[in-house]
This record gives sequence, structure tokens and C-alpha cells, in this order.
Amino acid sequence: MTDHDLLAKAIALGDECPPSTTFRVGAVITAADGSILATGHSGETDPHDHAEEAALAKLAADDPRLAGATMYTSLEPCSSRRSRPKTCTTLILDAGIPRVVFAWREPTLFVDCVGAETLTAAGVTVTELPDLAPAVRTTNAHLL
Repeated sequence: MTDHDLLAKAIALGDECPPSTTFRVGAVITAADGSILATGHSGETDPHDHAEEAALAKLAADDPRLAGATMYTSLEPCSSRRSRPKTCTTLILDAGIPRVVFAWREPTLFVDCVGAETLTAAGVTVTELPDLAPAVRTTNAHLL
């Protein structure tokens, strides 16, 4: 599967989010060989869950596959957060995931997000596929 295919899968997971007044986001974590390790979406097990957090919770923190993994997330990983002590950028860095692919930069609706910049500064390879952003905006039309 290509980056576009896997990111499209993450975007589709965003449609599974329960109704909310927050962003509806999906995430897919793949191993170095492209196999899917875990998926998640916002609000999956708790209303405060972010997609990246929900996906990472399905893997052991010391899973050696994370060292070669890619996080596909429909929305730029958060860099500030009120509902939990760790942001998604921190969770990704703590997990040792070396690559992140996302479709849409987080709008300044709630916070000023610098997730892509934070990850890049920490040595993570960050790829933005903005041609898929319209699908994420559609999923989040309730906020726009």
C-alpha cells in the first residue's frame, strides 16, 4: 500500500468517531514492512482520546516494531492539549516512531498547533499530503 492508501484509511477511520465538538481524526500505525500494527480514532474508548493516542494504546510501549514504524494521521498531531498531560507529538516521540504522514494541518480553531515543526525538530520525518486534506475537512465540517 502507498502512503496515499494508508492515509486514506486513516481518514476513513475519522468517520467512525462518535459525534463530538472536537476534530474527528483517524490514525494508522504501520511497521517498516507496511503491515498495519494498530489503528485508532478520536473518542474510540474515551471522549478525550485522540486518534494517535488510541492507536498507540493498542501496542506495548517497548514494541520493537515502533522503531521503524510510520504514523498515518488525518490531522497534524497535536502539540498542545488540555484534556491529557501528553500531546500526540510527545506520545509519538516517546514511542520512537521515526516517520509521520498527515493530510491536514490543524486549523487555529482551538490552539496554535506546531506538531509538524516539533516532530521535525526532533528528527522525525514528516510528510504532508495536502491533496487528501479536503476529505478531512469534510469529516470535520461540523467545526468549520
